[in-house]
Amino acid sequence: MITSLKFNNCFAFNKPVEMSLKADMRTKKFSSNMFNKDANTHILKSAVIYGPNNTGKTAFISCVKAIRETLLNKKINLKSNIFNKSNICELGISFIGLHSKHYSYEFKYDDAKKEYIYEKMNEIITDKYGNEKESLIFLKDTVNKKYDCPEDENLKNALQLASKSNILIYILESEEFKILHSISIILSSIARNIEIVDMNNIPNQKTIDILKSGDTKKNKIIEFIKNADMYLENIYLEDNIAYDDSVGELPIEEGRRINAEDLKLKSVYKGVKVPSVLFDSMGTKKIEALASYVIEALEVGRTLFVDELDSSLHFKITRAIISMFNNEINKNAQLIATLHDISLLDCKRMFRKEQIWFTDKDDNETMLYSLKDFSYAENGVRETSDIQEKYSKGAFGAIPEPDLISTLLEVDDESD
Repeated sequence: MITSLKFNNCFAFNKPVEMSLKADMRTKKFSSNMFNKDANTHILKSAVIYGPNNTGKTAFISCVKAIRETLLNKKINLKSNIFNKSNICELGISFIGLHSKHYSYEFKYDDAKKEYIYEKMNEIITDKYGNEKESLIFLKDTVNKKYDCPEDENLKNALQLASKSNILIYILESEEFKILHSISIILSSIARNIEIVDMNNIPNQKTIDILKSGDTKKNKIIEFIKNADMYLENIYLEDNIAYDDSVGELPIEEGRRINAEDLKLKSVYKGVKVPSVLFDSMGTKKIEALASYVIEALEVGRTLFVDELDSSLHFKITRAIISMFNNEINKNAQLIATLHDISLLDCKRMFRKEQIWFTDKDDNETMLYSLKDFSYAENGVRETSDIQEKYSKGAFGAIPEPDLISTLLEVDDESD
């Protein structure tokens, strides 16, 4: 599970930002909202990010995706900030990995030369008093010509000759260096544990695949979908039928040709079976697609990132999904989501303060910060405060006040 994320000069973030997923133990409220890994390690099960449009919420998700794709040796889409002169993107992730050990990994990527110019990995060791100490696993700094690997002198020497075309675990043979194989397993494991979903472009292929396979998660996914839609009696995959090309081309929906596989997913209303993709509402279709990601994350123990979780969903459904992750039954899964629905800004019944984050920007930088940064003494913010009201009034950052009426008046003037 993830304990922190760091970005600098990536997409909208022109200066360093960090999201910490460590619980603030000064408060005991909502203890079920965190994992207690040991006496000194308490990790949040969920976090949500609010902010006006174009202030970095999607950029945050894009940065996470860049980390994941890098660690899985996939082609990445990583861009430096357009207002900075530097082409060097900096990203970092800290996490609880194999054998419950705590690691940090960071890299720097030159998006002009398409080169990885810096990598560093540490094991983070916490003593009985909660103090953290970093133990270096390896360092590859091609700019300052610093290379180190305390546990493997041969790897340390090889780092100086290694290519910058990829990260370390994909440019050297792990069999030649005793520690590199372990590093590869640790980094690829946390990457495979990350799932990323964009609610505005979410395919239902994962749901179809699970329903088709008869996986043990199948019934839970079906129940999830049925419980989220009060009018839906059942949903199933009619896998024994094939689309007959003789009746004409496959139908088009929202400008795209519907896949024949999608037509096999059937919804049942008052005993009538219909193709889900053609008859269900946008919200129901998103629930059907999202269900497999949520259930699988909870079953396997993944970290699920969702951009605009509340898109087309009733606020009670969004609240219920978040509550599934915050529940004490959840032992390993995390949810990090961007939101707009302020009805979910609730520290009285739902979130700890450190679980709520905001994005904002001014003329100088794009910012990412937590509600816990606002104290009662300085800002009048308690855990019992009406967070929705304060957010609406701009207490936690810029809130747009769009003057759309003036646009209407201008249009009216032109028509005259």
